[in-house]
Amino acid sequence: MSVPEEEEKERRLPLAQRWPRASKFLLSGCAATVAELATFPLDLTKTRLQMQGEAALARLGDGARESAPYRGMVRTALGIIQEEGFLKLWQGVTPAIYRHVVYSGGRMVTYEHLREVVFGKSEDEHYPLWKSVIGGMMAGVIGQFLANPTDLVKVQMQMEGKRKLEGKPLRFRGVHHAFAKILAEGGIRGLWAGWVPNIQRAALVNMGDLTTYDTVKHYLVLNTPLEDNIMTHGLSSDLVGSHKAIQ
Repeated sequence: MSVPEEEEKERRLPLAQRWPRASKFLLSGCAATVAELATFPLDLTKTRLQMQGEAALARLGDGARESAPYRGMVRTALGIIQEEGFLKLWQGVTPAIYRHVVYSGGRMVTYEHLREVVFGKSEDEHYPLWKSVIGGMMAGVIGQFLANPTDLVKVQMQMEGKRKLEGKPLRFRGVHHAFAKILAEGGIRGLWAGWVPNIQRAALVNMGDLTTYDTVKHYLVLNTPLEDNIMTHGLSSDLVGSHKAIQ
């Protein structure tokens, strides 16, 4: 087959096959965005409850436990809707989406590269469990390291709620202002503050997540009519996510 014919054949391939790494990154980023939009109100409510307790402790000291109101998750969420509006349940979701797109896309692309290029499969096309474990941990470390600036901004933006409860002025006008202020005050290194415990946690989480994902995907490919394509990848991710939710 001549070179022009090969190029023409390659152009006719689906985008997912022509640029598998980029497709994997985009697919993981889109899935993470949808999941973050769906679960962010729970994350915000949890953060508000934590900040409410800390703010009450700062104001009342040892008597905070008896004097501070405890409304629970549902009543806290309803309170946010009544006092601030329904859309405030997604206040601060932008840096969270940035974080999950970079983190999820980065770890999946890294894991695929480690599996296909660095470690490789055995002669019988089997991918050993120990390689999945090491690859998952390394992918988690790299993904979290890349996402650390967005993770830092997300936490800093959430802490603005605590300052508001304490009657202090807000520090950031928005996500981009937060990035610029952290960069101005701490430099490039300031964006990676706290990266060591973050990557340690990510390594342990992805040791389980990506290992389970890869095991489920290969089981589906070998024992069902499904092929190794985007649908199988998505189904494997859903099954892993359902397992985490049950836990």
